[in-house]
Amino acid sequence: MKAWVLYGINDFRYCETAEPEPSNNEVIVKVERAGICGSDIPRIYENGAHNMPLITGHEFSGRVVRIGRNAEKKWYGKRVGVFPLIPCRDCFCCRRRSYEMCRGYSYLGSSKNGGFAEFAAVPEWNLIALPDEVGFEEAAMLEPVTVAVHAIRRIQPLPSESVVIYGLGTIGLLLTMLLVEKGIQNLFIIGNKDIQKKQALKMGIPESCYCDSRQQSIEGWVLSHTEGAGADVLYECVGKSENIAQTIDLAAPGGRICMVGNPCLDILLDKNIYWKILRRQLTITGTWNSSFTGDINDDWHYAMKKLQEKKIAPADIITHRYPMKEMEKGFHIMRDKTEDYIKIMMVQE
Repeated sequence: MKAWVLYGINDFRYCETAEPEPSNNEVIVKVERAGICGSDIPRIYENGAHNMPLITGHEFSGRVVRIGRNAEKKWYGKRVGVFPLIPCRDCFCCRRRSYEMCRGYSYLGSSKNGGFAEFAAVPEWNLIALPDEVGFEEAAMLEPVTVAVHAIRRIQPLPSESVVIYGLGTIGLLLTMLLVEKGIQNLFIIGNKDIQKKQALKMGIPESCYCDSRQQSIEGWVLSHTEGAGADVLYECVGKSENIAQTIDLAAPGGRICMVGNPCLDILLDKNIYWKILRRQLTITGTWNSSFTGDINDDWHYAMKKLQEKKIAPADIITHRYPMKEMEKGFHIMRDKTEDYIKIMMVQE
């Protein structure tokens, strides 16, 4: 089969490789769509993966075409989404069914072969069936959508509270989409690209509630929209020291901050910023991945219902689509920032 294989740091090749064989509890998914995550770029070009050679890609969907010996036959022919985190199902967190916090997990696309390929081997436990109303493209967006859902659930904003989203990449814009759908009225978002503003306005954000950090003082803008108090709830979606410090600066006394952005480098906080956490009695909460338990109310089933009911449209933020053999164009756009983008998607021909 054809696949994108990471042989080493900055050694990423589109090549012929062996088609996967399912283990007893796995199925083979014929991949139909796969999104490039921001985390794929440093994995490919800077840091490498846990195991190499490796087929990367963890945001994908497709159809089950083969079944392992012990996997349920019901999966054959099913259209599916894929939860990429494979928990040990034995550690303390797994016994509590907090699988996203598993201490011994593996991960499709970073420690096990993933979805930038014609076929992928996936444990049946990690599958979610797609209803007729949900297409492959929407299903490939389930992973980032559920990351945003999980972040919202970590700090449940009240309708009366002021909410700031700082950073409008894929996750920041999906947070915006979900909070608009939730009916949050005092929603203020901070971006730095024209394409981000265009997407936000399409979601129903008033222009007055969008701050372009290239042109406006963020602190002055937030204070002017919150009667000088600062925001009650903030989602930090960048993951850099200066952005985290500024997010803390923007919080109202008693405010709640959710740290969403993956760190690019070590995070360093000035002593005065740390004092603000103490004196303002801020609550800072981390978020990681999403809940996938099989229950109707886990993050994945919640998101699936929203997709099925057409309450959200995450495919709207896909800006580029490439057939698999041309995916290098998408990787280079994200690495080199040669043009504006939000989500880049692989489409099987």
